[in-house]
Amino acid sequence: MNTIQKKIWLLVAIVVFIMAAIWVTLTYYNQKMQDQYNHILQRYLQMNDASAYSQQLVISLNNYIQAPSSSKLANLETDRHRLLEARQHIEGLRNSGNYFTLTNYLNLIDSLADSSDRSVRFLNDKNREEALNDFSDATRLSTYISEMTLTLMDTELKTYDQFYRGIIGQSAELKKLGIWMLALITVLLLLFTYWFSLSITRPIQKLTQAARNLSRGQFDVQIEVPANDEISFLAKTFDRMRININNLISEIQQKAQLESELQTNKLLLQESQLRSLQSQINPHFLFNTLDTLSKKAYLEGSEETSDLLASVARLLRYNLKRLDRPVTLYEEVKVLREYVAIQQSRFTERLRFVQDIDESCLAVQLPGLTLQPIIENAVIHAVEPLEDGGTISFRIRDGGSKVIVEIEDQGLGMAQDRIRQIVEEREPDRQQDGHSTGIGFSNVVRRLRLFYNRSDVIEIRSTEGSGTSVILSLPKVREAESYAKAVNR
Repeated sequence: MNTIQKKIWLLVAIVVFIMAAIWVTLTYYNQKMQDQYNHILQRYLQMNDASAYSQQLVISLNNYIQAPSSSKLANLETDRHRLLEARQHIEGLRNSGNYFTLTNYLNLIDSLADSSDRSVRFLNDKNREEALNDFSDATRLSTYISEMTLTLMDTELKTYDQFYRGIIGQSAELKKLGIWMLALITVLLLLFTYWFSLSITRPIQKLTQAARNLSRGQFDVQIEVPANDEISFLAKTFDRMRININNLISEIQQKAQLESELQTNKLLLQESQLRSLQSQINPHFLFNTLDTLSKKAYLEGSEETSDLLASVARLLRYNLKRLDRPVTLYEEVKVLREYVAIQQSRFTERLRFVQDIDESCLAVQLPGLTLQPIIENAVIHAVEPLEDGGTISFRIRDGGSKVIVEIEDQGLGMAQDRIRQIVEEREPDRQQDGHSTGIGFSNVVRRLRLFYNRSDVIEIRSTEGSGTSVILSLPKVREAESYAKAVNR
């Protein structure tokens, strides 16, 4: 992981490296120019030393001739030795420009040394006159050396004049180069610093924007930070927190929706019971009265009236007792036949009821009072309005993992808007002419979906003027555990 600390150290290292490179470069060129200058200066100093040593040798020789002594002789030897050393140094200054002049200059030095030696020997041999002659030669040679020194220096000045000018020009160019290098390095450092700061600030800005989105409730926006440092780790942790919060909110919403649906189911059941109760006056009294009327009609020989009253009593008793718990399809079919018998006694031959039932499918469970409201809706809208009545087909068949219940009529059909209202549970049913049990079509749809905890249990196919077909897909194995947990909550 490239930590921010490593990035900072990288920036410091680059700056230090650039500064060190500049310092080394400038030091190198400065030292090179200084060495060249020192070399030239040493040539002048060596020539000047030779001239000075030649004069000093003449002075020491004069002192020795005037008053010979061992100390003066030692000084003379020392000066002579210095002059010869200077000669050796000057010999190294030979080049093509001063070869001839420098050769004469070296010969003069040799001649001066020889003259001083001869003068000392003559003086030691008591030949003072010859000693003075050699002294005169030595004095003359010293003067020549001084003059020749000036000539050589002048030659050197002419020789190195172009060099001096080159040094001055090089110095000026070096200054310009330094300015351009400083400008270039400054620009590069600014660019690198800008890039370096963006590598730190841009992830922080994205993280700040992500935090702002979270504060606005936008938990579905993924947090992505293109980095590989502490900020990237923080962003990944922040994104995991976002996912956890989003999952928690989704779970809370699902629980709230489930509780709302459960509460709606309870309210629907209570409303249905209340409507059923409101439509009754003392149900036990009513049941007893219907039983009495049925027996009385039987005793009087009206068996059809007796059967009708018995069917009504059984239907009312089922309606009041079966809303609060699931029933089998067998029980629903049984009470449905009672209801159809009552309606057939009313409509006689106008109501034709056709059944096709697979008896092996009647053990499946479903909410109470599911089939009767659908048949009742078909009677009201597909039989009652027509002069010749109509036919209602009722079929139950095995659909594999489901039981398929189909109720089909040949009535006037339903508008698509009305079908959407029923399927989307957006409008409570209001049956006409007081024929309703109090359990409407939309109510049936809502209770089926809550009972099976799925939305694909009912399908309505209808075209205006061509009849209506209601298809129920009832799972054989209901999600009982999920339903039980939901109810317990």
